[in-house]
Amino acid sequence: MTDDVYAEFRDAVNMTPAELRTWLATDESKEVGQKSSAGAESVGHDSGHQIIAILGRKKASLTEADEAHMRKVVGYVHRHMAQRPHGDVTETPWRYSLMNWGHDPLKK
Repeated sequence: MTDDVYAEFRDAVNMTPAELRTWLATDESKEVGQKSSAGAESVGHDSGHQIIAILGRKKASLTEADEAHMRKVVGYVHRHMAQRPHGDVTETPWRYSLMNWGHDPLKK
């Protein structure tokens, strides 16, 4: 695990495990994102659960699979932030999708 990947992940994920867990339980969270099949969990929603698990581990115990997912999260957050829509994003699928990936763009 490189320090860069860890730091980038911690910067990209600005929600706490408790905030993310609460968010993932909402209808809004479950309604956004790309689903692999009808009724399936979205990619982002599944990612949120993986992020909670990663945040619950010590850095030294993170696996190669964890590091790969951390890189995926950082890439997603950076790409999605670059596509920010104009206007108020408070109740938008754009924000909700980012929140599934552990990043609330309205959080300071």
